Amino acid sequence: MNAAKTGVMALIEFLKKEVSKGTVYRHTDPLLVGDWLVRFTSFDNNPRAQRLIADGLPYSPSTVDELYKCYYGRYIAGDPFLNSDINVADVPSTRAFLARIGMKKSKDGREIAGRRVYEITAGFVRMAFQEYWEDHQEWRNPFDRIKAPSRVKDHPRDVLQEDEILKLFMPDVITDPLERAVAVAMFWAGLRRAEIFGLKTNDLVWGKKPKLNIDHAWKRFGSKKKRTLGDPKWHKHREALFPEDLQRAIKVLQVKNGVHEFVFCYADGSIPHGKWIQERLPKWIKRAGIDVAGRKIVPHSARHSLASTLEAAGVPLRYIQDILGHGSLKTTLGYLHTPEGIINKITKRIDETTAQKEGDQIVDALKIG
Repeated sequence: MNAAKTGVMALIEFLKKEVSKGTVYRHTDPLLVGDWLVRFTSFDNNPRAQRLIADGLPYSPSTVDELYKCYYGRYIAGDPFLNSDINVADVPSTRAFLARIGMKKSKDGREIAGRRVYEITAGFVRMAFQEYWEDHQEWRNPFDRIKAPSRVKDHPRDVLQEDEILKLFMPDVITDPLERAVAVAMFWAGLRRAEIFGLKTNDLVWGKKPKLNIDHAWKRFGSKKKRTLGDPKWHKHREALFPEDLQRAIKVLQVKNGVHEFVFCYADGSIPHGKWIQERLPKWIKRAGIDVAGRKIVPHSARHSLASTLEAAGVPLRYIQDILGHGSLKTTLGYLHTPEGIINKITKRIDETTAQKEGDQIVDALKIG
């Protein structure tokens, strides 16, 4: 009996050591790493999406379709680690897999290690392994013993200064009613692309206290086949600015194209495609004679430009976050100068500059006569 007991105790100690190394698991059903990871590259049957939605938390389909799917195909697919059983994945093999990912090259020919693209790709794999652990908590996740890559700071978004925005909205720069209305919604209301084209006519509140009710936004807007209309980002319904310049621009647009379900649309009621703003913004900037050398001005820069303008005008930062849909700080509203007044004051300068310009042209014409 003593010998048998000694043998059992020795076996128990051996198994404890093996478990501590991450080599023994109670879960034995084989599952290839590749089969598990690929489930996170589509919104359907996505374990993380299912869990977050069930918990009432937001999850972005565009992150799956436009980011994870792309990076999986470019940097992960084909690696031999994908053919291994996730249940026996250990630290050395997982670390070697991450190293091979880091050695992959992006379109510019540079290795992705130490760059934002590597951080996202490695983070994608780490997230998928963590999701596996959520349902198999007896399993030892190798990422528990692998340090996450250091956070790579994004390049700060560049903005247009107030005088440059004034140039952008001179009458002879953006002449098409739809383009002008969209531009005003970007720079003076701070709306996101998916919110702009998801804005419905009945979301407009006119009168003494004008506002925009942001109740809709497109999901997967970049894909015409997959895009669907849902609620705003983070399920956050909010009230956005509806300044006078945007009111005028929308009225002009409706006179030209008619009143339809969606505000920013063509005469037939259809809305522009996903890259419509991206294609037009550089043209607007060029027509306005704005020098953006050394700066990266993208559609989202409009929101940052608005934030900078409001901050320079003295609007508290926390209120700006509320305007842009980044937080809810209603208790501070009664103590602030209204952003509508600031924006209306700035846009009046456009009208004044235009009137002065037209006056100078008349004077010049009289002199010629």
